[in-house]
Amino acid sequence: MERRRSREDLVRADKVASVVPPDPGRDAGRDPAVADLRRPRFLNHGSAVKAALARAAAGRGFDIVGIARPDSIPQALDRLRQFLAEGAHGEMAWMQTTATRRGNPRSLWPQVRSVIMLGLNYGPHADPLKILRSRDRGAISVYARGEDYHEIIKPKLKALARWLCVQAGGDARVFVDTAALMEKPLAASAGIGWQGKHTNLVSRQFGSWLFLGAIFTTLDLPPDAPESDHCGTCQACLDICPTAAFPAPYRLDARRCISYLTIEHKGPIPREFRSAIGNRIFGCDDCLAVCPWNKFAQAGRESKLAARQELTAPRLADLARLDDAAFRKLFSKSPIKRTGRDRFVRNVLIAIGNSGDAALAPEAIRLLDDSSALVRGAAVWALGRLLAAEQLTTIATQRRTQHDEPLVAEEWTAALQAAAR
Repeated sequence: MERRRSREDLVRADKVASVVPPDPGRDAGRDPAVADLRRPRFLNHGSAVKAALARAAAGRGFDIVGIARPDSIPQALDRLRQFLAEGAHGEMAWMQTTATRRGNPRSLWPQVRSVIMLGLNYGPHADPLKILRSRDRGAISVYARGEDYHEIIKPKLKALARWLCVQAGGDARVFVDTAALMEKPLAASAGIGWQGKHTNLVSRQFGSWLFLGAIFTTLDLPPDAPESDHCGTCQACLDICPTAAFPAPYRLDARRCISYLTIEHKGPIPREFRSAIGNRIFGCDDCLAVCPWNKFAQAGRESKLAARQELTAPRLADLARLDDAAFRKLFSKSPIKRTGRDRFVRNVLIAIGNSGDAALAPEAIRLLDDSSALVRGAAVWALGRLLAAEQLTTIATQRRTQHDEPLVAEEWTAALQAAAR
């Protein structure tokens, strides 16, 4: 989801004195040693800047860095326009309104001359698909099991941008999934990886598990060679997709994607996809995890991105009991918080319905009284999956009313019709 940028994203060479720690024993205005420390180094040889940048990036926790020209991804805009023309973006209207800007980094900042793309590895310590066999547990996407990556990566980007301004001059602006920027095509152009047939970035060193960030700079740095496509004839990512969200290699229909349906989609999840969702309650890693290039992947090093124990295999029954306050407390530092409690519990109820475990039915029955129609409708569907026709009819007689919102009434009608067959 696009976030509003602030002036804090801009780092200027003449405003970086704060990177030198203050010394109470010195007069920063008169001491030539302090002034010298704060004077830009102006590394002016491209290879020297790039080598120093790679070391500085590694020192700040990044695993890979590459440089691209701002005008290096014209073909990406053509693909985006086709994606939008097909309506494959679903409810993500912001993609339509920002489409032209997305294909041209200079529309975000006309002064940019080089785009520094950085990757931070968040590889899991265990197979993320194993949880799919535990039907009474919820499967949360690997990227969302730790702290919010935006909050972890942005300070690292800003620190690196300040270093660059001190060492080589120029101004810089940082981005981490916060603007109309096509990070994956830029990362491919910068040699960090290539966009696989599932449209996600694949790295020879880190497989599918890279968070991306960008630094725009006014420096003219030599670009890296784009990475070649190494997918070959493999289409494991296409074959594993539970909802057939890839109409063709390198093309995604977000309206069928479980990540979109459980995170971005605001209304009831279309019935045709509910069974395929299984116990995936936030995102989906299937196409990422199955990629053969993951055999070279390593577990991530950033401790704040490591999976929290309570989010590795949470019990569906526990998650179904979250009210708004408990939801906000559990996910206070997580990217899950932006989805909101009602959509999240909707997802949990879909997973409960798919569990085949009638012992979870009381959780759905309790949520028939929830204040959210979205939650109540999902609870009806879950009960239709878990209970025998006679039990469902009895509950409907007791709980169904003529005052139900249309989406809840539709769920009752569909559930009772299915039970009667």
